[in-house]
Amino acid sequence: MTSEIQRIGVTKRWSDAVLHGHTAYFVEVADDPQQPIRGQVSQVLSQIDARLAAIGSDRTRLLQVQIFLSDLADGPVLNELWDAWVPAGHAPSRACVQAGLAPGYLVELVLTAALKDV
Repeated sequence: MTSEIQRIGVTKRWSDAVLHGHTAYFVEVADDPQQPIRGQVSQVLSQIDARLAAIGSDRTRLLQVQIFLSDLADGPVLNELWDAWVPAGHAPSRACVQAGLAPGYLVELVLTAALKDV
């Protein structure tokens, strides 16, 4: 038995989110890459909240997050904001690596989340 795949915000190159079964997959980068790292991370966390709400999930249902930073020296700022954002007792599995990102972008998150039961 196969589950239907639902794609949201489909473009030629990517979908804003892909839902399969009770799992969501999506990527977030800052809407305004002109911001410094604190501004970009804050934007991305806010965008994640909005995406989770739109697909029927929330922060407590994050399963895994892969974080890409253009400079690992920005890790302390990321961790400060992340620690305040993740609900206590609901931290997802997480990896954080340095990567070459598109010009201006300082952080990119790849997320997997469980959807709420309907």
